[in-house]
Amino acid sequence: MKRFYRTQRELAIALNQLIDCYWANEVEEQELIEHIKVLYENNSDKLLKDNEYTKVVLQQCGKRRLSIVSKILDI
Repeated sequence: MKRFYRTQRELAIALNQLIDCYWANEVEEQELIEHIKVLYENNSDKLLKDNEYTKVVLQQCGKRRLSIVSKILDI
């Protein structure tokens, strides 16, 4: 998995793949948490704007996936 993404859409796709793998029991919970924290640290400008998820990320990821991200990042 890459650490830096060029666009919000690429970041959203990576989050979707990561969370979907977790739901399919292909990724351990601790690994999911670590990856999401790394993605946030390196791409926070593409994930959040004014403490809200960006429109592209909201549309691409959906509420269920972003609720997991919010709980992990404590947003």
